[in-house]
Formats: sequence, structure tokens, C-alpha cells
Amino acid sequence: MGVDWSSRGYHAQRWAARGALLAAALAVATPLVYGGLRGLLLLVLGVAGLGLSAAAVWWTLTLRGPLRWGAALVAVCVPAGLLALFAVTLFWALLVSLALWGLAVWSGRYALRGTGGHTPARERRLPPPRKPVLIMNPRSGGGKVGRFRLREKAERLGARVVLLEPGQQHDVTELARRAVADGADLLGAAGGDGTQALVAAVAAEHGVPFLVISAGTRNHFALDLGLDRGDPAACLDALTDGVELRVDLGFAGDQPFVNNASFGAYAAIVQSPAYRDDKIGTSLEMLPDLLTGQQGPRLHVRAGDTTLTAPQAVLVSNNPYRTGDPFGLGRRERLDSGTLGVLGVKVEGAISAAALLLNPDPAGLTVLTAPEVVIEADRDEIEAGVDGEAMVLPAPVHCRIAAGALRVRVPRKRPGVAPGPPRLDWRRLRKLAATVGRTAAPTHLHWPRHRSRHAEADTETTPPGGPSDT
Repeated sequence: MGVDWSSRGYHAQRWAARGALLAAALAVATPLVYGGLRGLLLLVLGVAGLGLSAAAVWWTLTLRGPLRWGAALVAVCVPAGLLALFAVTLFWALLVSLALWGLAVWSGRYALRGTGGHTPARERRLPPPRKPVLIMNPRSGGGKVGRFRLREKAERLGARVVLLEPGQQHDVTELARRAVADGADLLGAAGGDGTQALVAAVAAEHGVPFLVISAGTRNHFALDLGLDRGDPAACLDALTDGVELRVDLGFAGDQPFVNNASFGAYAAIVQSPAYRDDKIGTSLEMLPDLLTGQQGPRLHVRAGDTTLTAPQAVLVSNNPYRTGDPFGLGRRERLDSGTLGVLGVKVEGAISAAALLLNPDPAGLTVLTAPEVVIEADRDEIEAGVDGEAMVLPAPVHCRIAAGALRVRVPRKRPGVAPGPPRLDWRRLRKLAATVGRTAAPTHLHWPRHRSRHAEADTETTPPGGPSDT
């Protein structure tokens, strides 16, 4: 007799949802019951203290002189004082509450697993390239090209390497186009994300595969492709044992980006010549005028049916970033959704800053997706940071996404992208906990009893646990 694994799995998820709700309720109730009226007063004091700390951070960023340092002192001391007060007054109850909250989060994510997961990107097995050309920046990442002997390994594998000589000006786009004109059937880049984007745009334009070599400082694009950022030489394995993924490419006006384009305060700060040598000092000097609207352009953003008026910062990304998981911030679950991610921040004062921290859905924070975003300003040009590169673009800036435009060749064996935990949605947990029987079981939990031999032989597959461009 067969075992109905889907029924058992859903039954366990339903009880995990009930356990998560119970643990969360106990986590809140424990310090209140233990402390009585004192515990309730401490809770109110804690909320007020968090709001004051957020307001103090705003004052630190927007004031100058002694007032700034006084606000910074408040922003540091208030949370520290609250933590000490809670630890002394509710020590054991606080530990129990934290343990219960951890159990609630774990149980809730277990209950919601598989209900909002990503779809792995389809991999294609293709023959190795015959005339690959790789453009390498030896200055990127503190000299990773030389340290990992990338040029030597690439040439042993049959690639032609074009080095960007230090101290010389290079038109990376022109170098890539010249390589295609000379017969290159693969383009690659070893450098930061800005260099990657320029070469990727040429590869997409001519329909040739693109090879990412994680030789930059951060290489967020490589991270979201599931590549090994710690060993850029491993990326070259794609030349002989690789698979191909189809991913999206973003554009801010005519400028391509593989990660994001930012507008507003940060984009204005990175334009300063002093920023490279003194990032903190330059930011503290410019932020008061930028955040209060005394300096910088007044932006107007249109994203789908949503309009943002005068945000201080706007981030447009090639596919949306994770926002529901603090450990997954800066990561993208997909690179092939065909949509731009939009993050807008508008803080109008200390109260608005406090609302960003205390309100679960603050009015000053806009998170959405759109196929196209238009950035307008009260001037003819807009400062922008495109994949970390400072530039000035003519207004308005039309941001768009070219869905599936980029063929990325990656090693068949690579670390991959671990799927992020599901967003802890308490409304969905309540609904799941209240269900009876199997009527609400997700259809994808019914596992197939047999697997087609044709599916196993298909050359366009994604191996279990394999990397994806999410």
C-alpha cells in the first residue's frame, strides 16, 4: 500500500503553523505575565525608546555641529539603556521570550516552506565556445586577476585575454564590440559589476554568451548567479564544462546594469571627488542638505500605477531584492522575472523616521515591481549610481528591463543559490492553522509517483539542489 506523503507533509505544516502562533503569543505574554504592570510599562517604554532612537538617527544625519553629536549620543545610549533595563528587570522572562520567538520563527517558516519558493532557472547544455574573448581588469578586487592567475588559466583553456592596462583609459564597450567583430563566440569579464554590465550589454546585443568572472570587490551579480566569489578561477571552468542560463538585463537610459541604478542622496554623494578618499566624512557633510531638500534634484518617480513625489532615495534593480528576510537583504530570488524592483524612501522628519522603524507598513517606504520606471527631476540632468559607477544622466531617465536578453554561461558545478526562507506571513499562518483536513493543501505538495524517462534525458534540465539565478 502506497504512502500519501503529500497528506503527511501538509498535516505537519498545519501543526507547525499552529505551533508558531502559540509560541509567538507566549513570547509576548511571558514578560507581561512575569512583570505584571511593570512588564506592561516596560513594553511601552521600549516602544517609545525605539521611536526616539530612530528620530535621533534622523537628527544625526540632518544636523551639524554639537547638536549632531548630541543626537548621535542619544541614538546609541537609549537602546543600550533599554537593553540593560530589560535584562535587569525581566532577565529570565526575557530569555524565555526570546527562545519562544525563535521557535515561532522557525515553526512559521517550516509551515510556509514550499508555498512561495523560487523556480530554478532552466539550464541548457551547449558545446564549449571556440573563440572566447575575456576582458580583465587587473585593478579590480585588489588585484584578483594576478593573485588567482586568471589570465594564465584562461589562456590554457583556449581563451584570448584582453587586459585593461592600469593608468590608461579604455572603452570597454568598444573592446567588446571589436572582439565580436573579430569572431568571438563568447564574451567574458573579470572585474567589478560596472565592467560586467558593459560587456554583458554587448553580449546581449549580439546574442553571444556571457561569462562572469568574480574578480571584483563584491560581485553581487556573481553571487546571485550562484558562482564562487571566493575563487574567481573556478568561474573559468565554464569554458570547458558549462551550462547556459537566460537572465534579464536592466537599462537606465542607455546605461546597462546587472544589479541596480540608484538616484537621490547616495547617487549625489558618490559624485563628490572627496568621496573616494573620505566616504564617511563626505557623507556626513552632504547628507543634511540632501535629506532636507536644500541640495540635489527634486525627484518624481513613476513606476506602473504608482507615483513617488520627492523621495530622498530611489533604487531600481534588475529583478527585485528580498525585503522580508533581514538575512537575505541584498539578494535577489530571481534574475529572470522580467520585472524591475523599486525601493523608494521618503522621510520628512523625525516622526517619519520613527514610523519607518515602528510601523510594519510605513508610508515613507515604497517597495514594488514594475516593467518600466521613469525618473524625472526639476533639472536637465540627474545624478545616478549605476552598478556602483557614478554618472550623470539626461532627465528624464527611463529605466527598463530586457527580459531574457542575456545568455550567461556558468560552470556546471558551482555553489549555487540557496533558496531564501519564506517570508513570515502571519496572516497566511493563521489561515493555514485554521484549515481542517486536506482541502487547503497546496497542489505542488502532491509528489509525482513516477518520473518520465524522457524528462531524465532532456538536455534542458535543472538538477535538484543546483544553482539558479534567483
